[in-house]
Amino acid sequence: METHADLGEFLRSRRALLRPEDAGLPTYGGRRRRVPGLRREELAQLAGVSAGYYTRLEQGQSPNASDSVLDAVARVLRLDDDERAHLYSLARPRPKAPRREAEPERVRPGVRIMIRSFGDVPALVLGRFGDILDWNPAAHALLAGHLDIGSPDRPADRPNIARLLFLDPHMRELYGDGNGESNGDSDSDSGWTRKARATVADLRLIAGRFPDDPGLTGLVGELTVTSHEFAELWAAHSVGDCGTDTRTYRHPTVGTMTLMVEFMTLPNDEGQRVAVYGAEPGSASEAALRLLATTAAPSSAT
Repeated sequence: METHADLGEFLRSRRALLRPEDAGLPTYGGRRRRVPGLRREELAQLAGVSAGYYTRLEQGQSPNASDSVLDAVARVLRLDDDERAHLYSLARPRPKAPRREAEPERVRPGVRIMIRSFGDVPALVLGRFGDILDWNPAAHALLAGHLDIGSPDRPADRPNIARLLFLDPHMRELYGDGNGESNGDSDSDSGWTRKARATVADLRLIAGRFPDDPGLTGLVGELTVTSHEFAELWAAHSVGDCGTDTRTYRHPTVGTMTLMVEFMTLPNDEGQRVAVYGAEPGSASEAALRLLATTAAPSSAT
């Protein structure tokens, strides 16, 4: 992925979301504009920089843009914290490291023990690009019990969250309405759609941090070709970090559960995160999780 091209596409996508009147600019009697959102010169004016300078920034030709300039652009575009961090990643990409054979990600023994200690509570370790590096039997049963994946410790066997989400029909059935109640079968409001948007936004944020990684490039290329839904979401340039969330799962074995998902970053393992799925104590969802744990195959914990 070309960082400079991604920077321009990201800025243009954010400009297109802002109407002139939202930024306090006159609309000149409502005459139709040729481009959606703010024009480059309008954004430059509001950010206090020249139109030429902003144009060069959007074209990736201003690698030394100051904090004040980037902050001003972020303010005009109304970027949230994740979007602001993404802007900085794209505007100031890391120096390219010497090309070498990438080593598979590994899970430290202490982290593996911690994952097992959760017992009936589903827990897993995600690699920097969404590969499942390790999971306990309960997590396997929750997300992919229909698949005999083997041990995530072997790189060739590792499932990927984004790949499962967009290419495995089971995942569309698993994710129900995020509010815990049915709101009809509108695909635009479905739990799967919201999960898909969040997953792609998270992957976009990660791509800004690792723009030249061949594994990430290959994953994005594969999903862009094989899933038109992924391609459309990727082209929207939305960014956001996966954090605490509550979702409804319609599991084929134990039925509907409302689970809280917590993500914890592993500070000693770049890009790795632990995800834990819990239920309200004493709830039907907690009982369903305990029942699900009894169905988990012991071999999935190898």
